[in-house]
Amino acid sequence: MDFETYPIYPTQARTMDSIESIANGACRQARDWVIINTHAINTQKRLYLEAFPKYDRQRKMTEPKKSYARPKKYSTKSAVKNAAASALLRTKRKVSRHDTSLAPSASSSRIEHDSLGVVQVPAHALYGAQTQRAIENFPISGLKPRPAFIWSMGMIKQAAAEVNRDLGLLDPEIAAAIQRAAQEVADGRWNAQFIVDPFQAGAGTSHHMNVNEVIANRATRLLGGNLGDYLVHPNDHVNMAQSTNDIIPTAIRLGCLWRLDELLSSVYTLSGALQAKAIEFDDIVKSGRTHLQDAVPIRLGQEFGAYAKAVERDAERIRFSADGLRRLGIGGTAVGTGVNAHPEFQRRVVQKLSEQTGLQLTASDNLFESMQSMADMVAFSAAIRTLALTLIRIANDFRLLSSGPTSGLDEIRLPAVQPGSSIMPGKVNPVMAEMLDMVMFQVIGFDTAIALATQAGQLELNVMMPLIAHNLFEMMHITIAALRVFTERAVYGLTANKARAEGWLAHNPIVVTALNPLIGYSQGAELVKEAGLRGLTIHDMAVEKAQAGLLKHIQNDHSITVEEVEAALNGTI
Repeated sequence: MDFETYPIYPTQARTMDSIESIANGACRQARDWVIINTHAINTQKRLYLEAFPKYDRQRKMTEPKKSYARPKKYSTKSAVKNAAASALLRTKRKVSRHDTSLAPSASSSRIEHDSLGVVQVPAHALYGAQTQRAIENFPISGLKPRPAFIWSMGMIKQAAAEVNRDLGLLDPEIAAAIQRAAQEVADGRWNAQFIVDPFQAGAGTSHHMNVNEVIANRATRLLGGNLGDYLVHPNDHVNMAQSTNDIIPTAIRLGCLWRLDELLSSVYTLSGALQAKAIEFDDIVKSGRTHLQDAVPIRLGQEFGAYAKAVERDAERIRFSADGLRRLGIGGTAVGTGVNAHPEFQRRVVQKLSEQTGLQLTASDNLFESMQSMADMVAFSAAIRTLALTLIRIANDFRLLSSGPTSGLDEIRLPAVQPGSSIMPGKVNPVMAEMLDMVMFQVIGFDTAIALATQAGQLELNVMMPLIAHNLFEMMHITIAALRVFTERAVYGLTANKARAEGWLAHNPIVVTALNPLIGYSQGAELVKEAGLRGLTIHDMAVEKAQAGLLKHIQNDHSITVEEVEAALNGTI
């Protein structure tokens, strides 16, 4: 067997280039140690001793003196494999300190071919040669596709198979096998088979072929074939009338819409919880604050009502931006011309996807724009970013309002969900607000990456779609989870400290603003200054001066009465 066409050592090293180099070196050593005369005594034992003479210390055997010519062909395939396995022992000792995730031995793998040559694939993997190459080429982050992406790809492949069958282009038996396999993919049965890193080749070809190969192999098994036989071909059958360039953006749109209701539900639930607190706290009058300085009075309920409305409006922005995702460019194939696709393919697939998913979908009115532009995705991302900015502001207000408690504002109390310090007993921190901040910072980072990827497309295609897909699905996932936790473990259990809130208001000199229509700005400023010097509240200072006849009306210069002072100050609250 020619080693140029039959690699004896798996090439599935997934970590460092140096480890891959070591593994390849082991292959070369194994080849060099194999002897032409394999009909001598115990071939396997002999090969082991030749490969590792210095480790056989018990028998004190020395290295055999043989002429080790490097043969091109071998009569015993098992001898080759055994020699490679022996070299692998030595390789493992060298790289054991790393998490290498080396491939299984040749006996647990199968041989596949693609346009570049021979590839060894794990024997029981549903994916094939192109996925295996992507695994080896892009060991970047260890991240995998989100279920939203896998679901959407399964739905697309199922719809395409049915449409191609109905158009008379795909054998009904093959179409049925593809449909069943694609449904299993959408149901999450084979999620473990989707293992290509999101940081990969442009456009998402590796993601796409991972899906095509899994469905093709599963469909082949359903038809009674073996893995790698491809009775159902990943390109010719599963990918019929499709291209990475129209399938990936379609999958992004469907995946976002798949979780849209879940995202909106989490946002509306938070808004409702904040509104409930607004009603509960409506009778508590406190100091308003601008520039982090005392301002005129406000009800705590009004403060929380504003939070609730802001979150609600962000939900509406997300809902509106999601409408742009409903335009599907599937059928445009490579650049928008629809080459290799039946003229009816786009309309029928969009209709079929609408039926399968229950989503309101429409066919793009310009397939070329759908290939080039990711503007709909970035608009959706931007709407989530706007929500993130609102939530950061609210979380930080919660941290301020609950600060102290003895040396801070202490106007609200957040639920104590865990100890706050490893050294300070009894300390409790606003951990849920801190968590929400961190998650929303991450969301803004995702949005920034999406924005940069959106403008990075050239001519007929945006090749940064894998990054856009990953970040959109990731930002939706962490936003949904963070809002659920924040609502349940912070907002629902939040309480108001009425005494502290009203106490701060009593000492707030800015309530003098309510007297401006009576005494004017200048007299009010003098009132604040004197109250501060004497340590009195504005109320007490104003009543004292009114009783002494020292407060003059701004318009007719008559003395302000105590009753007028009380009415003005009470009117502010």
